[in-house]
Amino acid sequence: MKPDDAYRRKIIDGKAIARALTDSIKEKVENFRLETGQIPGLAVVLVGNDPASEVYVKNKAIQTHRAGMRSFMHMLPETTAQEELLALIARLNADAAIHGILVQLPLPQHLDRNIVINAIAPHKDVDGLGEVNAGRLSLGMDGHVPCTPLGCLKLLQDTLGTLRGLHAVIIGASNLVGKPMAQLLLKQGCTVSIAHIDTKDPGGLARQADILIVAVGKAELVPSDWVKPGATVIDVGITRMDLPDGKTRLVGDVAFNDALEKAAFITPVPGGVGPMTIACLLSNTFDAACEANKGV
Repeated sequence: MKPDDAYRRKIIDGKAIARALTDSIKEKVENFRLETGQIPGLAVVLVGNDPASEVYVKNKAIQTHRAGMRSFMHMLPETTAQEELLALIARLNADAAIHGILVQLPLPQHLDRNIVINAIAPHKDVDGLGEVNAGRLSLGMDGHVPCTPLGCLKLLQDTLGTLRGLHAVIIGASNLVGKPMAQLLLKQGCTVSIAHIDTKDPGGLARQADILIVAVGKAELVPSDWVKPGATVIDVGITRMDLPDGKTRLVGDVAFNDALEKAAFITPVPGGVGPMTIACLLSNTFDAACEANKGV
């Protein structure tokens, strides 16, 4: 076997795993439609004209339609007042055709993210960022799980099978990824450590990891000597880096080419965690539709 083939075997194909998950969801959606006459609906709200957010939102709409679901897009101007946004969320909460609501982050600075996110009804909070779903996750109860950590978990399970007994180190303690990721891994029987800005020796901690998850948003923060030989590396970060020739390229939080030499498995950027985030959003929306149907 050629060396490059060996390296390719190490790269976790997030696109393929996400495609398989989406295909499964599409089949479930069709069966759900035939049984109930309903179609799961996802509403996505974008405030402002951030180019990256616009791309994400459009991609979510495309994937929602591909899964056989209904997509409701709400593109609001940068100047939208908080009262206007909350009024829209209230209407979406009351709309029986909508089973999931996602407010695209980041929001303009004049809007209070916590108030906005927590205005979403918990059973429609398919991004899992509201206080109710976060609390349920921390207590080991059922609820909507944030899509990116859930996608990371599914990548790990697909790659490694059981995770029980493995030491997972998470670099980054955000509410969006790091903290919910820790809860998910604890539930799987992992020993979990979290490194953050005040951790004295993050490299030393990272070198103990059987599973290393990096979610900081700083280009190539983690060098290869932080990677334990044979570890599985999940790179959540994505940054557009300027090149000397004036072009740009997307890179992750991990120095990919060097880490590839040491890791047993590693996600690429792009094409690793990103596709799984959207697939898990669709999965959460379908689950929300099923729960809503039980209450009919």
